Amino acid sequence: MSASILICDDEKNIRRTLRMVLEGLGHRVHEAGSAEDALATLETDEIDLLILDVRLPGISGIEALQTIRARPGQSELPVIVISGHASLAEAVHAVQLGATDFLEKPLDRDRVLVSVTNALKSHRLLREVNRLRAEVEDRFQMIGQTSVMRELYAQIEKVAPTKGRVLITGESGTGKELIARAVHRLSDRRDHPFVMLNCAAIPAELIESELFGHERGAFTGAIQRKKGMFELADGGTLFLDEIGDMSVGAQAKVLRALQSGEISRVGGERAIAVDVRVIAATNKDLTAEVEKGRFRDDLYFRLNVVPIRSPALRERTDDIPLLAHSFLEDFSREYGGRAKHAAPEVFDLLQRRPWPGNVRELRNVIERMVILSGASITADDVPQTGIVRDASALKAAEPAANSGANHHGVDVPLAPGEVLSLREFRDRAESEYIRATLRACDWNISKAATQLGVERTNLHKKMRSLGVAREE
Repeated sequence: MSASILICDDEKNIRRTLRMVLEGLGHRVHEAGSAEDALATLETDEIDLLILDVRLPGISGIEALQTIRARPGQSELPVIVISGHASLAEAVHAVQLGATDFLEKPLDRDRVLVSVTNALKSHRLLREVNRLRAEVEDRFQMIGQTSVMRELYAQIEKVAPTKGRVLITGESGTGKELIARAVHRLSDRRDHPFVMLNCAAIPAELIESELFGHERGAFTGAIQRKKGMFELADGGTLFLDEIGDMSVGAQAKVLRALQSGEISRVGGERAIAVDVRVIAATNKDLTAEVEKGRFRDDLYFRLNVVPIRSPALRERTDDIPLLAHSFLEDFSREYGGRAKHAAPEVFDLLQRRPWPGNVRELRNVIERMVILSGASITADDVPQTGIVRDASALKAAEPAANSGANHHGVDVPLAPGEVLSLREFRDRAESEYIRATLRACDWNISKAATQLGVERTNLHKKMRSLGVAREE
């Protein structure tokens, strides 16, 4: 591919020779006889590679390289340094300042071509990595301006620079992974790996191999050595999602790794030191799991140094238009068109849904509307299931003394004089709404999950946690 290359050398013959070689490959060549001229050209022209002489009149090549590295937007510019009289110390200094290569005069044509090709290829790869990294960060950007989200941002900013372990709790679909990524991105580990493992998605017999790796022959099918998540995350962050579903045996080994800072591969005897910050997340009540003997209390206290709660979407309904606009842009771009216009009543209807599946459900609904709608999105494109006709019912309120109704319009039974906490009332309301939906679907779990806008496995979990079972 053609590139724009700047040659800075005070010898005209050197510049002319390099120009002939590089233009023969199809590159565009600029020339500068001094470092001052080169620095000026870099300010005005888009340059992909600089070939820089060390010994120059006025500002030296080393000084020019220092200036370039300090400039915003030029710190990663590939620079090949050339010289016929440079000392070893100057060559080392140039490399320390980020020079891609160091060539001695008289220049060898083949050596120059290899150096230029490698420098341009490495720079293109670096730009692609940076582009993908920015794309990933945009994809995992947290969106919200409500007070509950501002409080969450403040918590993240406080805990991120520390070494404290974080336990993120919250319902499925609220964005616990986004919180974990934000903590990593704002920490001093940001340039090291962020490794994620969904503990609920790995069979119990394989979880230890995934976490700690295994040696060849450790078990049937272990045909070669494999590094585990702890090793892959060394120096960075390990995010253990749905840790409440981890087997008790694996919990013991994770606790040992957190205590000692060392792990052993399955089938191995050597202890391997790892430097990992663990962030865990769960949609379960771990204190209840501890009481039931399903989660180790010592591991719980190790993980729960800094607790962060991921708010449900119903707690921040004013953020729904922001989220919806963002998803509209994302999916419109993904499906090859401009962002579709949505009528104001669309956002009003979206704010009046209960969203049991939280932000994940909202994202799925927006994707469906982008695919199925016409040139613009109207109220007719909004799925009607679950829309609350009285928008005020979505606002959290204490239940009445004797009876109440949840925001689905389903009665919530209360005994005379019974007073519930807001969480107890919400759980009872969810339970009644799930029961009503299951009855309407003749207890077809898949159909009910679709109606509720949640995944089938998450509905099963919710039914277990709320004690919802099929009625005889």
